[in-house]
Amino acid sequence: MTNQSIPSTALAIAAHPDDIEFECGATLAKWAAAGCLVHHLICTDGSKGTWDETADTDALVTIRQHEQREAARRLGATGEVFFLGAVDGELTSDLDMRREVARVIRITKPNVVLGHDPWKRWRLHPDHRNAGFLAVEGIVAARDPFFFPELDLPRHRPDALLLFESEEHNHVEDVTGFTEPKIEALLAHESQFETTMVITDDPDDETAAFRDRELDQMREMAVGHQFEFGEAFHRIDEL
Repeated sequence: MTNQSIPSTALAIAAHPDDIEFECGATLAKWAAAGCLVHHLICTDGSKGTWDETADTDALVTIRQHEQREAARRLGATGEVFFLGAVDGELTSDLDMRREVARVIRITKPNVVLGHDPWKRWRLHPDHRNAGFLAVEGIVAARDPFFFPELDLPRHRPDALLLFESEEHNHVEDVTGFTEPKIEALLAHESQFETTMVITDDPDDETAAFRDRELDQMREMAVGHQFEFGEAFHRIDEL
């Protein structure tokens, strides 16, 4: 399947600041340009996103929130950016966190939810796995009336869930024409240049190399389709 009809509202749920831009940034830029109200939900505080052992992690949390809001702006997203604030590396898919995800789904009422595929094999990072389960479990809780009645919010059932990082893609979005907003949004996460983008010693050359890597990945996702760049997902419609 290719190309979801443009939703009126989308909610992207991810473990850390920058995960959304890496995994579905061009899709969100495409939808936002067509009038979709795009929201971000970041589950952790990003406080471990540095290799500097002397870093002020409290300051890093603030920096990463600022970077995430700027990245959303560069995608053209006009919705809210929500932060659940779990400690980086310690995210759990417990009932309290599930309640918070259900709360955001009920508030934002997305037609489409995007999130990590929690069933990816051999995944190392527990935050990605648990953020994926929170997206799935949060949808179930948000749709049914007897989950978390204390929220006092009307239930909401999205139309579709798009799981990124999936090993079994069944849906590819044509993002040709929207690669640049994705890359510019990623470059808003300046605190992550060293750790995830390999932009350190020679910023001009290494930024160009990073850009090329991202373009190559989107080209690879479009192989077999009649477009140049894609972002791939496992789509679930029966929610």
